[in-house]
Amino acid sequence: MLSNTKNFVREVKVELQKASWPWEPKEKGMKKYKELVDSTLIVVIAMLLLSGYVSFWDFVMVNIVGKLTGN
Repeated sequence: MLSNTKNFVREVKVELQKASWPWEPKEKGMKKYKELVDSTLIVVIAMLLLSGYVSFWDFVMVNIVGKLTGN
């Protein structure tokens, strides 16, 4: 059982070394994570815009259906 765990951890390390990371390994500090931070901001902004769009249309549809049904 312990041998399987060690083998698994070794294989995970090998696979992670093959991975492409969104930063330069030689850079230090927050500059290292610039692409990661920029991508995260884009995703957060897109989520806020999409949630606003969906909320707006939900509000419109609730009012339309409410008036049609007399509520």
